[in-house]
Amino acid sequence: MGKYKVIVYAIAKNEEQFVKRWVDSMKEADAIYVLDTGSTDNTIQKLKELNVHVSQEDIKPFRFDIARNHSLDLVPKDADICVCTDLDEVFVKGWREKLEEVWQNEATRVSYNYNWYIENNIPKVNFYIEKIHTRLNYKWTHPVHEVLEYIGHGKEKKIITDSITLNHYPDYKKSRANYLALLELSVKENPLDDRNMHYLGREYMYHQKWNESIDTLIKHLRLKTALWKDERCASMRFIARDYQALGKIDEARMWLQKAIIEAPYLRDPYVELALLEYGQNNMDLVKKYCLEALKITSHQKTYINEIFSWDHTIYDLLSICAFYEQNIPEAINYINQAIAISPDNKRLLENKKLFEECLKNS
Repeated sequence: MGKYKVIVYAIAKNEEQFVKRWVDSMKEADAIYVLDTGSTDNTIQKLKELNVHVSQEDIKPFRFDIARNHSLDLVPKDADICVCTDLDEVFVKGWREKLEEVWQNEATRVSYNYNWYIENNIPKVNFYIEKIHTRLNYKWTHPVHEVLEYIGHGKEKKIITDSITLNHYPDYKKSRANYLALLELSVKENPLDDRNMHYLGREYMYHQKWNESIDTLIKHLRLKTALWKDERCASMRFIARDYQALGKIDEARMWLQKAIIEAPYLRDPYVELALLEYGQNNMDLVKKYCLEALKITSHQKTYINEIFSWDHTIYDLLSICAFYEQNIPEAINYINQAIAISPDNKRLLENKKLFEECLKNS
């Protein structure tokens, strides 16, 4: 028994493949509570077999904030610390002890490491999340991409720690078809919420609704509260993708240049512009923007990070540029750096073989 009563809570639907792994990770808590929102597989049975407290509720129309709040309602009122996770997430072992070490009596919430995307056991997108909190004075808001809102009368006291890490191992086949309608509802409920306006514009892009995406992302940029440069840069990059999909390359290029001006400390707009120019066979510009991206060595700790900015992509593009310049030794140097990051990438390995044969025959 620890110093504090720690309870994990979650929502679930058709997550049987993750149940055992998740419970093994969460069982450092004093108890685990799950609200099942309509599973048709063996999720409920498997959870109960592992001594998880499970309740069932069919929430119609479904909203993530309502589901989260109802799952929080399951947690006993005498809990000191609540830990909200999803079943496709896993804590690094020893998290309970680390939590008790950093928690202070006046604390209300903890921010901790979240590896959202992991490739070959290497985190590629990492940022802080803050879903560990006191039992009272919090509620979930927004129909989707829900956030935990502090509703207490006193001042919220956050603790930031790098000693607790939660890893995300999702099922990429799982449908997110309901996200668009929920985001449209969220923006309708609060049209001045810059975060959800950005998410809605991005979702339109995912659904290939290019013009709706452009209009919505421009609305995001015009909101007085849209001040976070990383997110503004992302909106500009997404607008560029929309224009590129519409075949309007000049407009796409213009918006990527705006994105660079907005957040010159991020690799993402440089790499995205390099990829655009690669599609136009402008190899000099591809090289220029890749080299500019490599000057940025610090990886911002936000959800906005693009995987292609920190994987093999930059070195891959530079190797092709060098090959076009007939600088084969440089092409081999860059392809080796790309392969060091992605050693099983068949195309990279084939390119290396090609470069080496060209060098041998030169």
